[in-house]
Amino acid sequence: MTDTDEPVPFRVFALGYGLLAYLAFLFTVLYYVGFLANVGVPSGIDEGSTGPLVEAVAIDGGLIVLFGLQHSVMARSWFKDRWTRVVPDPIERSTFVLGSALVLLALAWFWRPLPTTIWDVDGPAGWVLWGVFGLGLAIVVLSSCQISHTSLFGLRQVYEYYRGRSSSPPPFQTPGLYRYVRHPLMTGILLWIWATPHMTLGHLLLAGGLTVYVLVGTRLEERTLIDVHGEAYREYRRTVPMLLPRPGTSVDSMSDETGSGQE
Repeated sequence: MTDTDEPVPFRVFALGYGLLAYLAFLFTVLYYVGFLANVGVPSGIDEGSTGPLVEAVAIDGGLIVLFGLQHSVMARSWFKDRWTRVVPDPIERSTFVLGSALVLLALAWFWRPLPTTIWDVDGPAGWVLWGVFGLGLAIVVLSSCQISHTSLFGLRQVYEYYRGRSSSPPPFQTPGLYRYVRHPLMTGILLWIWATPHMTLGHLLLAGGLTVYVLVGTRLEERTLIDVHGEAYREYRRTVPMLLPRPGTSVDSMSDETGSGQE
């Protein structure tokens, strides 16, 4: 890392901006716990006025596409190269995090429920599904911490900038859950959005749309990881499954000081 001669007031602003973006995303995650469970938020995924079916599907589908485009395009290297000509590099990741939070909140706030029941599970089986719901959320949190939680959400970048230093990307590494699947964070998201005792048409639309995003987004991300890590990541990809662990398949913890984290 090298020293930076940027003025102190802007470094303070960058640190505050990064903290704000992080808190906004934490609020969004908590909001989605209630949104998907239809508990503790002004309007859950199955609550509120419905309107005509075609109109609701069009609005909900458009919101899902909006999130997918924002999350995928802003994460691509070609976009970052152009974007950092406008947004200073130290707050680029925080801007991505804040943008993701705002788009996800917009998706929840403008969502049109489609309450037709697909399945409704009561009793012990229902509690098992709630357990899987919680497990998915726990995997999301754990997997983000096992690489570099602070870098993933832009905190490390703005803190190093505040300290007067430039921040290098975290190394490619395969600790913990990354020994068994290449994208455990995405695995956790899939468990989280699909596990529900009461699956409605609207919930199914959201879960299906985000699943498509996960499958497309991870493929795009892996192209970037191959460009950065070369044969090391190709070997990792050949050895370790993408989302679902296979019995007997894992790798020893790996580290490559030249690259960045997986997600």
